[in-house]
Amino acid sequence: MTEHEYMAAAIRLARKGLYSTHPNPRVGCVLVKEGQIIGEGWHQKAGGPHAEIHALQQAGERARGATAYVTLEPCSHHGRTPPCAEALVEAGVARVVVAMEDPNPAVAGSGLTRLVKAGIKVESGLLEAQARELNPGFIKRMEKGLPWVRVKLAMSLDGRTAMASGESQWITHEASRQDVQRLRARSSAILTGIGTVIADDPSMNLRLSGEELGLAFEPSQPLRVIIDSQLKCPQDAKMLGLPGRTIIFTATDDTEQCSHEQLQVISLPGEDGRVDLRAVMQWLAEHEINEVHVEAGSVLCGSLLEAELVDEIVLYMAPHLMGDQARGLFHLPELERMNQRIGLEIKDIRPIAKDWRITAWPKRRLIEEL
Repeated sequence: MTEHEYMAAAIRLARKGLYSTHPNPRVGCVLVKEGQIIGEGWHQKAGGPHAEIHALQQAGERARGATAYVTLEPCSHHGRTPPCAEALVEAGVARVVVAMEDPNPAVAGSGLTRLVKAGIKVESGLLEAQARELNPGFIKRMEKGLPWVRVKLAMSLDGRTAMASGESQWITHEASRQDVQRLRARSSAILTGIGTVIADDPSMNLRLSGEELGLAFEPSQPLRVIIDSQLKCPQDAKMLGLPGRTIIFTATDDTEQCSHEQLQVISLPGEDGRVDLRAVMQWLAEHEINEVHVEAGSVLCGSLLEAELVDEIVLYMAPHLMGDQARGLFHLPELERMNQRIGLEIKDIRPIAKDWRITAWPKRRLIEEL
């Protein structure tokens, strides 16, 4: 095997933690000696051993003189667990190849420095782009103080998300809805607006078991987040009776009018009596939310897009037509000219049973005039 193949193997291991490492990053490690893999590990759950520790435990004494391929710089600080850089030094590893440095200011190169000071050969940058794809939320939170925001939408072939009456169940097929559950599972929080809560009374929870996700334990429920400017959330909303926490962000100061055992109400007023959406994302990042999964109506989705807070759009397209009176994807009333179009970079298109899933990233600025 080549060095690229060893790091690719570490990346595949890291992906096993896709649904369970929050708020930590997904990390994989492969130990190699004399052309043979002697230890493998991946970070399984926050508070548990890191990838390097699992690999070292598997390798035992054979780790002395080995090369470690790690998808993220080994930590050098004491958090929930001891520093992995120190464990690699104590195990006698001779060389460490990392895909990328840790964007966490608490690490930020210090792990590699510790290894170099111990006489270990260090290399960085192998398959870095692929490694960054593992942890978009963790990286963005560390670098920009914001979570990665993923907007999920379902539409008909003519771009409609609901009938004029609001009826929307179900646009897509069961396979697509199961796929959405996996998007929920990888997210730290699920966000919606009060309009959706009142119209649909959604559960906003994860409905896949640990076994269905390939885990040896049950995953935690993502934080539920409601944008509710005037604090209209019904006290008997279904999600308030389900396991897990719910937070309402409102623009009113009278937060005591809505109280529930599993509910927290936070006032973050912005302009025009609305919630300050950027402040919401900053608050979530400060509270270790890496990825935010949005399932909301066209108004809130449009507001997030206008505020340039959307990093990714996952669009499920079903093979039917709903007519020109049905509702659209995004409410964007300020877009009046062709040069105001919001550009999208298509990252992936694939079939999900009878539907199609399109993954796109909004471009950070409007398209220039043709």
